[in-house]
Amino acid sequence: MILTVIRWKKLLVCVLIPLLVGGLSALITMGSMENFSSLNKPPLSPPGWLFPVVWTILFVLMGIASYIVLERGSFAETRTALFFYGVQLFFNFFWSIFFFNFELYYFSFLWLLALWVLIIITAVLFFRISKPAGYLMIPYILWVTFAGYLNLGIAILN
Repeated sequence: MILTVIRWKKLLVCVLIPLLVGGLSALITMGSMENFSSLNKPPLSPPGWLFPVVWTILFVLMGIASYIVLERGSFAETRTALFFYGVQLFFNFFWSIFFFNFELYYFSFLWLLALWVLIIITAVLFFRISKPAGYLMIPYILWVTFAGYLNLGIAILN
């Protein structure tokens, strides 16, 4: 089923929710970024400027995915999928606080593993409702997988 009518207000809200979650988390962790630049990092660590660019793209993609799910799913399907979506956003929000503000690198890695599982569950539930919604979650899964490598590397090296 192809979406024929785009409900722009609903789409905007769906995109704004993850952007606001990410933006608030970034605002809370902003003062801790100086310390991050001085950490020993594993090979393949990207430059610092890339993180907000990638996260913005990922938040927009997941917002679009949640909109598609809202538009296409039955009430029961949507409720379950969006429950896990909300839980993974909660885990996403707190990961950066644990990592940057509290410098709990090993704990953050375990938290990130839980986030990764929640994202996969969310993506599977989204995919069952709409293949495009599920596909839109794949870059997020890949980035969080890479973030796990970086997180563990920083934990080990520091």
